[in-house]
Amino acid sequence: MPAPEPKVLILGGTREAVALAGALAAQRPDVSVLTSLAGRTQSPAPIPGPVRSGGFGGAARMRDYLRAEGFSALVDATHPFATQISTHAAQACTDIDLPRVVLHRAPWCAGPDDQWHDVSDMSAAAAHLPELGRRVFLSTGPRAVAAFAAVTGVWFLVRMVDTPATPLPLVSGEIVLGRGPFDEAAERALMVDHRIDLLITRNSGGAGAAAKLGAARALGLPVIMVARPDPPPGARVETVDAVLDWLAGQPSRNT
Repeated sequence: MPAPEPKVLILGGTREAVALAGALAAQRPDVSVLTSLAGRTQSPAPIPGPVRSGGFGGAARMRDYLRAEGFSALVDATHPFATQISTHAAQACTDIDLPRVVLHRAPWCAGPDDQWHDVSDMSAAAAHLPELGRRVFLSTGPRAVAAFAAVTGVWFLVRMVDTPATPLPLVSGEIVLGRGPFDEAAERALMVDHRIDLLITRNSGGAGAAAKLGAARALGLPVIMVARPDPPPGARVETVDAVLDWLAGQPSRNT
């Protein structure tokens, strides 16, 4: 009896997830691939292959979905700060002994000309204001903005992919819409035009959002860098090629 066709669920939402779906379509036509998105972005970037949108409703429901759909492996290629879905995926896969790997892109590291202030979370970042800056480029994702709601005497420039459904909970600021990757010259111009004197960002890693760090370096601006959380225990790789190698090494599973 022939081995069942491998079936892989990619938890997406990142450029690496899109690249992985494309690589599997091109290099592993024997693998059935489904990419799952949280559904928070109104118009996500095109993704090769089938896509589902929306949450699973917790670890138990994700476990039931994985088992019912007959997946043979799961690749967690979510954003490094998407802790809830990663935790649920780890628990769901443990419950049914499903192979799981985290595509964990390398974090950014400060260079000799960078003026980074490393903090553990958004509350710690807000505590540095307005000491380090009064015109802040807040590049932390929309869900983190609430941590700065009580900050006074500071003007915020907030970049978002989609226009928010409700006003941001900030005393003073402006929204600019944009989807990366961003060009360093454009990032520098954005900061100059808005008279930015401080950048606050999460240590997401990757190339898509790194241009703002180069722009801050060129302008001599300080950066508050929020540390990324550790992913749940388990296999972890940093590149799409490494995921392909990991998948190639997985034994066939009867579903």
